[in-house]
Amino acid sequence: MAVYAIGDIQGCLDELLALLEAIRFDPGEDRLWFVGDLVNRGPQSLETLRFVRDLGERAITVLGNHDLHLLALAAGNHRFQDSDDLRPVLEAPDRDELIHWLRHRPLLHHDPELAFTMVHAGLPPQWDLATAIACAREVEAVIQGPDHVDFFDRMYGNKPNRWDPALEGMDRWRFITNCFTRLRFVTRKGKLKLKLKGSPGGQKKKYLPWFLHPHRRTRDQRIVFGHWSTLGYSVAENTWGIDTGCLWGGRLTALRLDLATPAPTWLDCPGRQDPMRFV
Repeated sequence: MAVYAIGDIQGCLDELLALLEAIRFDPGEDRLWFVGDLVNRGPQSLETLRFVRDLGERAITVLGNHDLHLLALAAGNHRFQDSDDLRPVLEAPDRDELIHWLRHRPLLHHDPELAFTMVHAGLPPQWDLATAIACAREVEAVIQGPDHVDFFDRMYGNKPNRWDPALEGMDRWRFITNCFTRLRFVTRKGKLKLKLKGSPGGQKKKYLPWFLHPHRRTRDQRIVFGHWSTLGYSVAENTWGIDTGCLWGGRLTALRLDLATPAPTWLDCPGRQDPMRFV
C-alpha cells in the first residue's frame, strides 16, 4: 500500500485527477492524505469536495483556512467574503451533506505507524505533539458541535498571538485555529506573525518560518504541511512543505510517505488565478 500526501488543491480537480493518474493511484490499495484547502479560487470547488468525500476511508483530509472560510460562509458569516468562487458549493443541492462532511474533518492527523503528522499550516514552538493533538481535538469538538455558528462568527482575527495554556474560550480557540490553518512565520520569542507572507528571506531577522524556530518542541516529529505556496516544496528540520502553487500556475505535489525517504511527484499546472487579484 502506498500513502501519498497531496498539496493544496483549491478547486483544481482536473489537475488532481491528472496527478493521481501520474502516480498510478490504486483506490483499492493506496491511501491519500490531503493537507487542506480543498476549495476556493479554483474552478471546481464543488466537484473537488464531492470527489474527496466519495473516496471515503481511502482519503484523509485536514481543514485549511479556505475550507474554514467556506464553513463560515455556510454558517452565515459573509463579512470576509472576497469572491463568488464558493457560490456553486453554497447553492448545490447536496450543500448540507457536503458542509456536514467538511465540518467533521480534523485539524491534525497523526499516524504512529508511519510516524508522520499532517497539518495544514504549522505548529507554534511551545507545543509538543501531545499538546498539538489535544488542541486540535478541542477545537474540532467546537466546530462539530452545536455552537459552531457562533465559532465561525468570531473565528477571524490575529489575536492572541502567543500561546498561553491559561487561554480560555474564543481567544484560545482562535489561537489554535490560526496555528493549524494560517501560520507561516513566528518571532524568535514565539509569537505568531500572521500578516507576514511571501517566501523566507525578505523579512526582518526577528521573524522566521515556524519550522525553523530553534526551540520548536516538535523538532523530532515528521510533519507534512501545505498552505505556503510562495515557500514551494520544502524539506527542513523534519518537515515537508508541499503547497507548490498549483492554483497560481505552479505545480501540484504528491509526496509518498511510506518510503524510507519520502519522494515527491509533481504535475505542472496552468495558472488558474492571478495572485495579485487577492492582494
